[in-house]
Amino acid sequence: MVPPLYTASVPVFRHYLGQAMRMIEKAGPEAMVAPVADGFPAGQQFATAASFALRVACPLAGREVPDLPSALAPRLAVVRATLGAMRPDEFRGAELLRIQHRAGMADLDQSANDFLHLYGMPNFIFHLTMGYSALRAAGVALGKADFDGFHSYPAPSQ
Repeated sequence: MVPPLYTASVPVFRHYLGQAMRMIEKAGPEAMVAPVADGFPAGQQFATAASFALRVACPLAGREVPDLPSALAPRLAVVRATLGAMRPDEFRGAELLRIQHRAGMADLDQSANDFLHLYGMPNFIFHLTMGYSALRAAGVALGKADFDGFHSYPAPSQ
């Protein structure tokens, strides 16, 4: 049986980071740095989402979080490759872990389940969604299918 914390993390992170890479490619470099009122530009949001993926998956797998490149494309590539190299057996027994970490200025001590489901995954999705929203605000034509890779809608009629 594949450990549930592996199934609920690594494949999800890899899928949505792949979607982020496609959105970034579609948007082009100018849209990644376009200023956004009350928020970070899309590039910084996607970079933060990528960082969250490893900040969550690595402790659950008993790994150290690696240093990441600051440039967005290499960061996404390193994160996806690191996640891709993780094996389900690294997550055996992870549900028994307690994870101590910081959330902003707060020191937290959470069960592995709470760490993934109440902290890590919501923050990952938040920053991914903010990146998507920033691209939309910059005029990039994105839809739900670009975000999740599953939906399909007919082209708008003229």
